[in-house]
Amino acid sequence: MTENQIRFDDGAGYERMMGVWSRLAGDVFLDWIAPKSGLRWVDVGCGNGAFTELLVQRCAPVEIQGIDPSEGQLKFARSRHTAGLARFQLGDAMALPFGDKSFDAAVMALVIFFVPEPATGVAEMKRVVKPGGTIAAYAWDMHGGGFPLEPMQAELRAMGRKPMLPPSHEISRIEALRSLWTSAGLTDVVTREITVSRTFEDFDDFWASVLVAASMAQFLKELDPRETEAFRVRVRARLPVGADGRITYASRANAVTGRVPV
Repeated sequence: MTENQIRFDDGAGYERMMGVWSRLAGDVFLDWIAPKSGLRWVDVGCGNGAFTELLVQRCAPVEIQGIDPSEGQLKFARSRHTAGLARFQLGDAMALPFGDKSFDAAVMALVIFFVPEPATGVAEMKRVVKPGGTIAAYAWDMHGGGFPLEPMQAELRAMGRKPMLPPSHEISRIEALRSLWTSAGLTDVVTREITVSRTFEDFDDFWASVLVAASMAQFLKELDPRETEAFRVRVRARLPVGADGRITYASRANAVTGRVPV
């Protein structure tokens, strides 16, 4: 993995930064796709279970299977889950450990751009979902300034350094998602943008949440204390800091949904 690729290895750390953002976008996403209750779901790339818990709370599922390649993330997902409904296991999005037509719906929440071969990941979701079932995803708009870490990304670009990106970042473009779903042979394909805002108590609160990204922590280790402080100052200047010190800003995701042909 190259130094400019985003990594989240710790479930609790992920919750501090991206888990909060994920649920904010996930609520809007679920309002949009409006799934029925009583469905069997597979949450592909479930991470620390942030979106899985939204499914439990909002969708009255009869089954949820969470798949992720990180045991650290799965450990946190298991610890937070109290409903006794979801099951979590190590797995590869490009080789799901389930039989054909096992689920009513498959979802990737902030995951599709981490899959090395997104088309294979979508094909696997299609394989394990019943005819008429839902295949859906949302991903931060990495190239439209929608990523929650965009203030750092912008500063990295200003420094002449490559921004931190997931390996399949190009797929986050809304037209790319639409094309991916259509090329997979899914029907009723629809896309939309999702914009959400989050408030931090002050810059220190924001900065502490940023440091949980392993890639950001590694970058900062390469700087001496003077360079680190200068970087902090420049990032802070890019943020909308209120008179009370609070920081509120928006992030944007692109979402897509479709159905398995009947």
